[in-house]
Order: sequence, then C-alpha cells, then structure tokens
Amino acid sequence: MTDPTTAPLTDAEYHRLTDAILARVEAQADRWLQDDVVDIDTRRTGGLLELSLPGGSKIVVNTQPPLHELWLATRGGGYHFRHADGVWRERTGREFFELLSEQASAQAGQPLRFSPT
Repeated sequence: MTDPTTAPLTDAEYHRLTDAILARVEAQADRWLQDDVVDIDTRRTGGLLELSLPGGSKIVVNTQPPLHELWLATRGGGYHFRHADGVWRERTGREFFELLSEQASAQAGQPLRFSPT
C-alpha cells in the first residue's frame, strides 16, 4: 500500500521504527510470560522476532529493509505492512497491532492484545 501524499521513510527512520515495534512486541510477550498470562516465548535475531505460542504454533515478525516493510507470518496467513501517517498498515488497511493481536489470540486460544504504545 503506497500513499503518494506520505513522504517515504529514510533508512534511519525505518530502522528506528521497526526496532521499536520489535522491542514493544517482545516486551509485551515477556510480560505475559512473567505474569503467567500465556505460555509464550520469544526469540529475536536481528530484524526477526519469533513468538512461540501454546500448542507449538509460531508467529514471526520480520523487517524487510530493502522494501521498508514489516512482515507478519501467522497460521492465518502472511501480511506485509508499510508505514504511512504514523501507522503500519497492510494493503487492505488493517493496522499491524490490531492484526497481530487477532492472530495471536487465535493461535493462543485466548484474548491477547498487543498495544502500539
């Protein structure tokens, strides 16, 4: 999804934004594990974050620097997000944290909500 009215990100902005997203998702998952909300483990390698959920399912959040995209792979499918107007959205307009929360909830078998802030 490309919005011609939105200026493209610089490489530095892209890396700052995606690093913050990965850190936020990882921190939320770690809080859930620590608070015994859900048995979720994280593994981060550079721009790739893997969430391991109950039942052996996984969710992968991956940065794509050459494309300035953020990718999400779940049992429900694969999604590509672009940053516009301060929000990461996939081509149908769905926001990253909304879609991540929906997919994580489905895979964990309980409501989980990742927050953008």
